Amino acid sequence: MHPAAPHHLPFFVPGADGSDPLTVVMGIFLVATVLWVGTLYWKLHSLPERMAHKTHKLQFEIVAVLGLISLFTHQHIFWVAGLLLAMIDLPDFGTPIRSIADSVERIAGAAPGAPLAESEAHSVSSGSSGAQAPAKDEVHGHA
Repeated sequence: MHPAAPHHLPFFVPGADGSDPLTVVMGIFLVATVLWVGTLYWKLHSLPERMAHKTHKLQFEIVAVLGLISLFTHQHIFWVAGLLLAMIDLPDFGTPIRSIADSVERIAGAAPGAPLAESEAHSVSSGSSGAQAPAKDEVHGHA
């Protein structure tokens, strides 16, 4: 220590050797804060996608794309739309319609999902040729 310096200096005054403990502490604090805020940002940004993935929503891919669009364009409306879409349950229309189609095929005598027979495919592809398909011999009664 220089002889002209007071005997007691605060800790934040740099030493004669050029070391500055306050700068080192503030540098470590700055790096830690930037990493913490960045992690918080990424967690908050991926919130809609994590919500949709956790509940196995049908619209998971749409929510993920909206999150990416909001990330790259900085338009927060896409993030809000993704959050709202992750919170709601869209009704599943495909399963009941598929069940109805399978039931109608079963009633018609075809196996569900089976391709049409060659004669049926020819009559369907010929369109309105005037020939009608033969009626079923059995009558199914409903009790």
